Amino acid sequence: MHLTVDIEMEEKILQANTKLAEMNRRLLRQHGVRAYDFMGAIGSGKTALIERISSILMERGLRVGAVTGDVAGDDDARRLKSLGLPVVNVNTGKECHLDAHYLHHALEELPLDELDIVFVENVGNLVCPADFPLGTDMRVVVVSVTEGDDMVRKHPVIFGISDVAVVNKIDIAEHVGVDPKVIVEDFRRVKPGGKIVLTSARTGEGIEELMRLMGL
Repeated sequence: MHLTVDIEMEEKILQANTKLAEMNRRLLRQHGVRAYDFMGAIGSGKTALIERISSILMERGLRVGAVTGDVAGDDDARRLKSLGLPVVNVNTGKECHLDAHYLHHALEELPLDELDIVFVENVGNLVCPADFPLGTDMRVVVVSVTEGDDMVRKHPVIFGISDVAVVNKIDIAEHVGVDPKVIVEDFRRVKPGGKIVLTSARTGEGIEELMRLMGL
């Protein structure tokens, strides 16, 4: 009985999240804003990639904002604010992911009428975010070569639901003894025909290709 109740509660939570995600999607569309959910482990380079892409977009005259999610702290938010982005920081406490409810309240604090693009930096985790779509236009999962070449094999679900997969920090792949091709091959098995790109947020390699895959 206890197991049945737990499963039913989980299903209700996921259903509620799906409804809220659709509300977020409609809200963003009403304001003409495109949104991107960046998922990945701590240290994968999500913030650095968002910084790179945001700078390019702003140079092109686009208006960019962000929502940063972390269990605690505002380090990522401060980095993005230093670029001149309006940013809402969300601390989830014990929660290992953002959900549609968190994002809905964050969007209420952003000047959506003054934005074209919103980046959502999810909590650093390769498990929990997969089950909680936020209502963004795309979901981007980032893995760094410093995490090893087995990350797709260990976390197939989040790569399977992603719209774009990113293998970051390829400029140091040789130094950490990782072959990015192994990660790409694993991804091809998990998601045949899926979009994947190799990048270095530090050098800028692959950033334009990533933006192309994101429709930017």
